[in-house]
Amino acid sequence: MKSSRPHRRLIKRLQTAAVTLALAVVLPVLLGVQAAQAQTFTLLHSFGVRQSDGGLPEAGLILDSAGNLYGTTAVGGSHDDGTVFKLDPTGKETILHNFGGGRGDGDGPIGLLRDATGNFYGTTYQGGTYFSGTVFKLGANGVESVLHSLGGRGDHPLAGVVRDAAGNLYGTASVGGNPACNGGCGIAFRVNTSGKEFLLHGFTGSPDGRYPAADLIRDKAGNLYGTTQRGGGGNCTPGCGTVFKLGPRGFETVLYRFAVPANGLYPSGGLVRDTAGNLYGVAGSGGDPTCSCGVVYKLDKSGVLTVLYTFKGGSDGALPVGNLVRDSAGNLYGVTQNGGNSNGQGVGTVYKLDTNGVETVLHSFAGFPNDGALPFAGLTRDSAGNLYGTTWGGGTNNGGTAFKLTP
Repeated sequence: MKSSRPHRRLIKRLQTAAVTLALAVVLPVLLGVQAAQAQTFTLLHSFGVRQSDGGLPEAGLILDSAGNLYGTTAVGGSHDDGTVFKLDPTGKETILHNFGGGRGDGDGPIGLLRDATGNFYGTTYQGGTYFSGTVFKLGANGVESVLHSLGGRGDHPLAGVVRDAAGNLYGTASVGGNPACNGGCGIAFRVNTSGKEFLLHGFTGSPDGRYPAADLIRDKAGNLYGTTQRGGGGNCTPGCGTVFKLGPRGFETVLYRFAVPANGLYPSGGLVRDTAGNLYGVAGSGGDPTCSCGVVYKLDKSGVLTVLYTFKGGSDGALPVGNLVRDSAGNLYGVTQNGGNSNGQGVGTVYKLDTNGVETVLHSFAGFPNDGALPFAGLTRDSAGNLYGTTWGGGTNNGGTAFKLTP
């Protein structure tokens, strides 16, 4: 299996300090952390059989009404350029598409969106006409087409897309665009049904952020919300990330600039929004001064940030990543990339955070050759409360896993 791609190494560089601290800390069960009650963990699939399978799933899963799961792997498949896969409820895998790289196809898919008729939409980190990434469609009939090749305005998307009722797709490119940042500060874009790209916003580094690397969310009025991992200015040089809002025509409002370590630094996932308009997310660094292991935060409509939970780096986890999931009672569910208490390996957790800020560790990963290691993406939750997700490494073949966690 070929090694992880440059963008993954870039994310690693952004998180190096926090990772080092998190792995160095070994703590007992912490105050404010509850032990998991009866949870059933099911390993659905271990990735990494090179030609016949995918490897290194960097994105989460989506679920259909029949209980089938769909996702992407960054590498593996017939050309070792990644796959789109389907898992039935028993974990049996079907490869729906093998990416071929080069100009005619994408390379390194990241995440999926599925419409009501069974078509899939997503992005690839590289490949396409300019080798800078693509927006693609995979039809219900299994035929893939490149809707748009990125390059010039913005390059190398690190997140998937969202879709409006008219079929327009919205996403971000992590670099390119404004040259004020080394390599460009990144952009937000719209691709219409004809494959034409429209620039919604070009990030400038300071004061509005740089390096958008997480999924966007969209409200009923057509506003988009997201995060940047860097930029924003303030007393954090060259800026420790932002939460932003884009109006339907691309006008940007910075809702929050991360600069105070206790409130978290470098947001490492997208957002979830409640009916009152509050936003919830995670930052992969900051928080506890002895650990800098990250926080879960709430941002209200007036721009006031509240830290809901500060990770300590032991059994409670460290380095929260991915998008949170919120249930109807207001409980939040997420993953950490490090920490946990499985054989002292500290390769990540699945956690629940209740409305009082009490964390329950639902599962600690045990790595290779067991249940997985280093989850990078958030979770999917079904109507019965089951949680589904992926890990980037570990499992039988050390190419990552797909799992189910039953309450």
